[in-house]
Amino acid sequence: MALTNVDRNLLQRCLQHDTAAWNDFVDRFLGLIYHVVHYTAHLRSTPLSPEEVEDIAQEVLVQVVSNDYAVLKQFRGKSSLATYLTVIARRICVHQLAKLAPARKSLPTERKQIEEDDHPRTRVGLERQEEVLKLLRRLPSKEREVVRLYYLEGRTYEEISAALNMPVNTIGPLLTRAKRRLQESPNSKPKPEPAKGKAAI
Repeated sequence: MALTNVDRNLLQRCLQHDTAAWNDFVDRFLGLIYHVVHYTAHLRSTPLSPEEVEDIAQEVLVQVVSNDYAVLKQFRGKSSLATYLTVIARRICVHQLAKLAPARKSLPTERKQIEEDDHPRTRVGLERQEEVLKLLRRLPSKEREVVRLYYLEGRTYEEISAALNMPVNTIGPLLTRAKRRLQESPNSKPKPEPAKGKAAI
């Protein structure tokens, strides 16, 4: 999904230090940030109090503003601004959850933490976020949308099925093909897939 004119204008206003731009930015994306915090905590089975959710959301906003909007300056417009911020917010949230973990349980949590960090979805959605964004540009349109919704927005198979009007049982195979491409060398050209039935749209 491409960068919209509304978000491009908002981005420019923030980087130009327009006095009202930051308030507009917060109004537009705070709900998304809260959603990412809640959903990331849910995926990692880490219940949060309202205060902890607030603290993590504030930390995301602080890091967006820090170093003269360095996070926004790094955005190259290859995806929607919401998708980019989802990736950033999720990464920050994971770091904040890791800080909270020792205070809650200092038992065998470390092993569980390592296992969760190595979960394919977590690894691809966070530590390898740049490769996912590169991958999106190399995929056919249908695969691109499935990858974006699953890895970058954290949607379930059922939600993707409803959003894209496609059978649930086709989503897994699409993701498998996409992950195969992700595991290739970034410099290698994707292998052409044999034609099956109708040509890809």
